Amino acid sequence: MTPSLPDILVGNFLCMIDPPPPEQQGEFMAGKVAVVALLSLLAAQEAERGIAARVTENAAIQALLEEVAGDYALEAVAGTEDLSLAALDAANARLRQALIGLHEAVEAKGDTARHHAILRLYARMADLRRLDMPPLPGR
Repeated sequence: MTPSLPDILVGNFLCMIDPPPPEQQGEFMAGKVAVVALLSLLAAQEAERGIAARVTENAAIQALLEEVAGDYALEAVAGTEDLSLAALDAANARLRQALIGLHEAVEAKGDTARHHAILRLYARMADLRRLDMPPLPGR
């Protein structure tokens, strides 16, 4: 399961809303606050870059699928014009399923050029979704 940005932020809220009992003071509370802070930092990065990453990724997958449609029996996969995270994620899930199917067909056919194109797309997709961890203090 990949939690959505709203899920992470609601989880952070629920984690911090109630005062902790006495047994959760000290190191436990410091660790809890550190985890919430780290999740908040990663959520901020996702909020800043997430829409653009999804739009770019969806367009790149769609372009690859359209490029190979004549050589492989692919059905058209609908994207979305809705720029909400939920709509973009739903379109991304459909496009990724089609991409996985294409990749299986490409490997079965031994189409090395297209296989490498798909691998380059995967690398680009990973780079678009990258979140940067800050340096963390050692204990």
